[in-house]
Amino acid sequence: MAPIRVTEYNFEQRHQLRMVMISKEIKSIAFKKQQITKEFKKGDEVEVASQEYGFIGSYYKATIVSSTGANHYRVNYNTLLTDDKSAPLEEIVTAAEVRPVPPDQHETISENNFRLYDMVDVYANDGWWFGFISGKVGQEYYVYFPTTGDNIAYPSHVLRFHQEWSNGKWIFLPRQGRIFNLH
Repeated sequence: MAPIRVTEYNFEQRHQLRMVMISKEIKSIAFKKQQITKEFKKGDEVEVASQEYGFIGSYYKATIVSSTGANHYRVNYNTLLTDDKSAPLEEIVTAAEVRPVPPDQHETISENNFRLYDMVDVYANDGWWFGFISGKVGQEYYVYFPTTGDNIAYPSHVLRFHQEWSNGKWIFLPRQGRIFNLH
């Protein structure tokens, strides 16, 4: 049997296949509802997962105003404003859209950096957007967002490793990739 030659074309094919596979995984996570494993009370800081078309896969920091019964909460967003921009946006969301705020990651990020295909959240447009590292140019990481189809470069200070709230605790998703070759 002849040896398989690794070429630039083979790398690009593998890269595209990985991107498709990770995109499917991210979409399955972004479109599912959170497990309801925690009751929140007035004043709790939370993140609300948007279920609105064009915003699926994004999370917005909010404060619980009250429980409205039957697995619903009234929340006051920290960064989203009313249409006339006169006050923070307040709305009723389902408990399945609410999760605690993830723990701070500054030490984890500075120790581990980001790798190709790592699942990350990017702070942009007033919220955290779920995607994965698709490349790096200079000091900026390209992040692909499967729910919108965008591939955008960002500095590392607006990125965090994506975590899922599962069974009452935070879970880091497995690291997907390899360290970037900077030569």
